[in-house]
Amino acid sequence: MVNRLSAEDVDKSGNVRNILLVVATLIASVTFQAGVNPPGGVWQKGDYAGRAIYAFDSAAYYVFLISNTLALATSMHVIISITYKSLFHLEIVIATISMIVTYGSAIFAVTPHEMRFQYAIAAFAVPFIMQCLIQLFNVLVFKNDHKSDPKNGNNE
Repeated sequence: MVNRLSAEDVDKSGNVRNILLVVATLIASVTFQAGVNPPGGVWQKGDYAGRAIYAFDSAAYYVFLISNTLALATSMHVIISITYKSLFHLEIVIATISMIVTYGSAIFAVTPHEMRFQYAIAAFAVPFIMQCLIQLFNVLVFKNDHKSDPKNGNNE
């Protein structure tokens, strides 16, 4: 028995965009909160007061920090992409940049100074670099296809 979808079963593009926006916003909220309030909390007293307890298992903390930062960056990239050309796009970009700065300062505050942040910075850059590479690939690979496209009035 073959299960076929009818036209009513397929989401309209507006519904898909709304669902993606809600999911990306939830992921951004959860990952932001996890970065600001890391698992295990922070030391309350002593020389390490205010530092993440979890950070003293450096390998596990690096995995957490990189994964969390990558999820936050990807969700923010999705939010910016989905809201492109919307009425309040500039405000969304400003709020996103502010959230990035807040996240960075929070993880800097709770992470011991001995740890390296280049991994978190690299993880944050991954979605944006991937988008640039995809765009570059599309320009380089598909530029000749566009020249001979009869839909665009080109018959070369």
